[in-house]
Amino acid sequence: MAKRIAVLVSGGGTNLQALIDAQARGEIVNGEIAAVIASNPDAYALERAKKAGIPTYVVARKSYPSSQAMTAALVEQLQALHIDLVVLAGFMVILTSEMVQAFPNAILNVHPALIPSFAGPGCYGLHVHEKALEYGVKLSGATVHFVSEECDGGPIVAQKAVEVLPNDTPEVLQRRIMENCEWKLLPQAVSLFCQGRLKVEGRTVRILD
Repeated sequence: MAKRIAVLVSGGGTNLQALIDAQARGEIVNGEIAAVIASNPDAYALERAKKAGIPTYVVARKSYPSSQAMTAALVEQLQALHIDLVVLAGFMVILTSEMVQAFPNAILNVHPALIPSFAGPGCYGLHVHEKALEYGVKLSGATVHFVSEECDGGPIVAQKAVEVLPNDTPEVLQRRIMENCEWKLLPQAVSLFCQGRLKVEGRTVRILD
């Protein structure tokens, strides 16, 4: 049985598109994107999903009095859909512990930096790349990790680096990391999970042959 994947989105959905394209190429082995769920009813990612024939749902943050209430609704929706793997792809809502408890070592996130650098509360979107440039690092990149109750603190599945160039702006660096790192790493990690090839041992994730 193929693993059922739900992708959680908030905005444009470029990482979702990378997953859709990888699935179309047969690169998500033993997995299928069964649902795309948005925290924002106007997210363009929903259009990408519809074009690909993937069922879409909205669990809007503004419809709930708290993050905890929204998380509970999201867990209920995911369980009703019999989801095996949750993928956070530009999902801009901090979920509460109920999500991790419902899907232990079954939530993947992609972060646009080499964790533990430029990670944690406040490090999202362009802010990550601004911080990397301010610090003067020579390499940056992306990290796919399992989600834990600590923000950006879960076990690391995969990382990929790119060079930071002298004239980079946050926007240019963001684009290079998306194209060279995020859009490649995330489908690979999802496929490994669906094949049962990721084994979590404490903070370490082993990739099984």
